[in-house]
Amino acid sequence: MSNPDYDRWQTRFSSTDGYVFGEAPNHFLRAEAGLLPPRGRVLAVADGEGRNGVWLATQGHQVLSLDFSPAAQAKARRLAERHGVAPTFVQADVHAWDYPEAAFDAVVEVFTQFSGPAQRAQKWVGMRQALRPGGILLVQGYTPRQLAYGTGGPRIEENLYTEPMLRAAFGDWEILRLVEEDVEMHEGEGHAGLSAVIGLVARKPG
Repeated sequence: MSNPDYDRWQTRFSSTDGYVFGEAPNHFLRAEAGLLPPRGRVLAVADGEGRNGVWLATQGHQVLSLDFSPAAQAKARRLAERHGVAPTFVQADVHAWDYPEAAFDAVVEVFTQFSGPAQRAQKWVGMRQALRPGGILLVQGYTPRQLAYGTGGPRIEENLYTEPMLRAAFGDWEILRLVEEDVEMHEGEGHAGLSAVIGLVARKPG
């Protein structure tokens, strides 16, 4: 990731002692967590301050929390300590990380829409590779209609997710959930208010 993006996220995460996106897990992840393999090995992509990875660890999963921001991961470690869990934290760019082959029972990507189209393609190839056959992918993101709401997410339309985009990337897998909806978000100051989102849960062929 370019230095301006790194500096921007470092500044955002370090500018407050609070959690920019809250401490509770994403609503879609919580709602669909029953579809994840029990007590599995889970990769949390661009996990930031750790709200999703830490929550998954409290549910009994072995979590690898991947993010490029030291400021975010310092907060994630504190959150994990408060909850009495110990995810593995890896500091790396999610676009350039060497995703291991078939290493995870589930891969979770929640609101990682700082990725432009080329970076997103790299990231999704890595995520596909990292998931074992029969494993579960969970993705949540904003749709282009979010630009009218302005309650979170990027202001760049090409970074936002659509149903055709997700089907093109993962439609060769078994789609268990694909839900596009307007929801009232209360996930820290970063995601607050009526929001246009899309969620995908898919199973990699086994």
